Amino acid sequence: MFLYAVAFAALGLLVAWGAIRLFPLRLAVNALTLSTGPVAAVIGGLVAYSIVGGHHPEATFPAAVLTSASLLSVLARPPRRGRHAKVFP
Repeated sequence: MFLYAVAFAALGLLVAWGAIRLFPLRLAVNALTLSTGPVAAVIGGLVAYSIVGGHHPEATFPAAVLTSASLLSVLARPPRRGRHAKVFP
């Protein structure tokens, strides 16, 4: 169980690092992103582990990655517009 939690955290850190590299302008604070990814992956992975069982890593690891990615998408903000972009209400 402990090794699963460590693996979930590593996957979450990998997802957070990838999100920072792919969307540097949309994710404002790197420390928040790098801490949200592993925590979300551990929570999502442990919930999937308790629902599906420990003998199905093919279901628990993708659940951890999807949970991490979905919570990281909450942190994303819209892209900044250019100086001359006009926004109409």
